[in-house]
Amino acid sequence: EVQLAESGGGSVQAGGSLRLSCAASGFTFDDYAIGWFRQGPGKEREGVSCIHNSNGRIYYADSVKDRFTISSDNAKNTVYLQMDILKPEDTAVYYCAAIKDYLGSAAITIATSMGKLSDYGWDYWGNGTLVNVSV
Repeated sequence: EVQLAESGGGSVQAGGSLRLSCAASGFTFDDYAIGWFRQGPGKEREGVSCIHNSNGRIYYADSVKDRFTISSDNAKNTVYLQMDILKPEDTAVYYCAAIKDYLGSAAITIATSMGKLSDYGWDYWGNGTLVNVSV
């Protein structure tokens, strides 16, 4: 059974940090790209960051660049999102998702070109973890 399980969400004051984890099982982790998406109150889902486990390519949305860091531990089948200098506008449910190999590379290429990571075509999704940043 395929599973993506997010953890690490919580409440933090502005300027603080959190580290989210996405633990994957049931598929060949190395063959996929893992993305982080978020949906804030009254907002559309937004692509935040993505890492390709095979070729190491990475994408960040402009809104989180220089504050968030994505990393992958292929031995643990886990992707992390280190979030620093958190802002109230980062408040959202954060989801991780997986997309296969060449489609993941295409997603990163398109996101880099267009400045937006699409949530279309991802194979697997987690249930989300809530991040709440207070003033």
